[in-house]
Amino acid sequence: MKNKSFLFISCEEAKHICDKAQYNEASFWEKFKLNLRYIWCHITRTYVNRNKKLTKTVKSSKITCLKNSEKQQLKEVFQEELENQHQ
Repeated sequence: MKNKSFLFISCEEAKHICDKAQYNEASFWEKFKLNLRYIWCHITRTYVNRNKKLTKTVKSSKITCLKNSEKQQLKEVFQEELENQHQ
């Protein structure tokens, strides 16, 4: 059986904690372990920095979503076009 380190985490675990931290779901202890790995692992640093950039971009975007009625209308038009192509 492999001994799991108390302080040091794997890259995969670091990525998971980074994702949790993005949504304020990571505990203080998880953030601490993530920061330890961040200091010495360039892969983790790259992942965290990209994640921060993505979060910032999404928050600053002015994306508007379709209403359910608009989605339904679009589906109907799409379905009609598909049926017309098969005739």
